[in-house]
Amino acid sequence: MSAVSERAYLDHAATTALRPAALVAYVEAAGVLGNPAAQHSSGRRARGVLDDALEHMGELLGVPTSWLLLTSGGTEADNLAIRGAALAAQKRDPGRLAVAVAASDHPAVLESARALRPEGLEVREIPVGREGLVEQEALGAALSDGAVSLLSAALVNNETGAIQDLPALSRIAHEHGALVHTDAVQAAGHIALPRIGAGEESPDLMTLSGHKIGAPIGVGLLVAPPHIPLQPVLVGGGQQRAVRSGTLDAPHAAALAAALAAAIGEQEREAARLAALAAQLHAGIAHLDPRAVLTGEGAPRSPHIVHALFPGADQDSLLLLLDQEGIDASAGSACTAGVTQSSHVLAAMGVDEELARGALRFSLGWTSTAAQIDRVLAALPQALERARAVRGLRRRSP
Repeated sequence: MSAVSERAYLDHAATTALRPAALVAYVEAAGVLGNPAAQHSSGRRARGVLDDALEHMGELLGVPTSWLLLTSGGTEADNLAIRGAALAAQKRDPGRLAVAVAASDHPAVLESARALRPEGLEVREIPVGREGLVEQEALGAALSDGAVSLLSAALVNNETGAIQDLPALSRIAHEHGALVHTDAVQAAGHIALPRIGAGEESPDLMTLSGHKIGAPIGVGLLVAPPHIPLQPVLVGGGQQRAVRSGTLDAPHAAALAAALAAAIGEQEREAARLAALAAQLHAGIAHLDPRAVLTGEGAPRSPHIVHALFPGADQDSLLLLLDQEGIDASAGSACTAGVTQSSHVLAAMGVDEELARGALRFSLGWTSTAAQIDRVLAALPQALERARAVRGLRRRSP
């Protein structure tokens, strides 16, 4: 029995199962000896594997292969987009002294932006409303002085699944001369991806991550048209447009192309299937715990994320109790050094801190089943009862 079938794995937003097609592609490409930058026959064969993968991804995303920059993952791609574009813009126009980011965005975006402060750049964190959507009036006000070079807003929030109105945000940003980057890591395979550089309502840069769609950990992609200047984050041999250095990784590129093809090819069918599973989980939670608050019900949401707030429950205890029942869930982002921390996403949405302490994220993926949902709903009542008892004891402790 596989590890996937042994447990009810509902943490696909953290990482999903490796797709068989991606594994096959990786193993086959790894058997091709040669550095893709080498000029001899072996190097050219390795380069051919890499070029085939890039061409396939370009076709899937509707962009030329020259727009694709391979990275080590979503975090590096976010850093390259935000830091690279902001510093290049500042160099061209000293008046572009600020970047704007959605206050609810992933740490890879927020921290990339904040790390620009020592370079003399201001960070403007755009507020979101109760449903997690960027407040468009506040965005317009933040961009009105013409100092912002780049707006970054995730297409799908990694904790709540809220879908931003990216066309509207892009239109506002472009009206003020700012570029737009979107972290689409949680969107790929679940909702339609935007066409990069397709007009005023389209973003200019987009981040993708392999292990969120069934490729191995260790590969990502930044879609970046060559006409947009980017200052390198890594320096060295300048292998990718003198923007991203490092030996080109043909096996990971081949695996990413295979996973992306599966994710995009199955997206419509899988979105409907996961939406049905999410509805089953929503209904079950509402039935067994009428006090539960299902986050962001008034906003468009990705079908693969169910985020709930359980009043009075101790979050850590709840996760541990579910884990003991063979259920994998999470408190939110897994990208905080493995430590459960208070959610900046919920804080940005104005969720009371006491209520936020009972937050739980269930995220679905291509291996999710109705039986796994049933297992969660069967385990939740007792887990909630015990987690609330722990919270009560902590409150009474001196």
